[in-house]
Amino acid sequence: MMTAPDPHVARLRKLDACAVSDTLDKLGLAGCVTGLRSASPGRRIAGRVHTVKLKAGNAPADRPPVHLGAAAIDASGPDDVIVVEQRTGIDAGCWGGILSRGAQHKGVAGVICEGLARDVDEAREIGFPVFCRGYTARTARNRVYEDATDVPVTVGDFTVEPGFYVICDSSAAVFIAPADIARVLDAAEDIVRREGEMTRRLATGESASAVLGANYEYMLKGDD
Repeated sequence: MMTAPDPHVARLRKLDACAVSDTLDKLGLAGCVTGLRSASPGRRIAGRVHTVKLKAGNAPADRPPVHLGAAAIDASGPDDVIVVEQRTGIDAGCWGGILSRGAQHKGVAGVICEGLARDVDEAREIGFPVFCRGYTARTARNRVYEDATDVPVTVGDFTVEPGFYVICDSSAAVFIAPADIARVLDAAEDIVRREGEMTRRLATGESASAVLGANYEYMLKGDD
């Protein structure tokens, strides 16, 4: 059965990470994670989070074989983003080309890796957005394994829960708890509206000092 589109995701897709990060600052919320690389600069993704947590070594012998990321792909659809934690320090990919293709077939918006990704050229070639800490050719086999799907994971210094919202572009990944999404969207849309008006005024020839000034500096401090 198809799940109805999430209206919050539709609104989030129209924003960018900087506007949402500014909104978190205004509301006193955490959730902005910087330093990720985009395998396809210029791409932006937004959606609800499914998580994958990896650990070092091989899976316990009494567990059935599991390919990392497969369960998250099976659980995901067009309003979803997969977030993988691979913080072991081991040089091993936590996402690869077949996973990118499988996720793309499900309509998944993209993947965010707190760790290294591989088959990056393949992801770029098929147009599947991958954000990660870096690149590698080393397989996960005999190096890391999937410990669990849809459990809390850590990205940067922020704990991401399954079901959180996220927007990610070349500037940052910004995570939002479901309890906060409505007010974050309202405030972010207002920031975008104000910035759009500033852009319009600059285009008419007004000076940057006149357009920006207090308008920009005080934009996050109140509703004026």
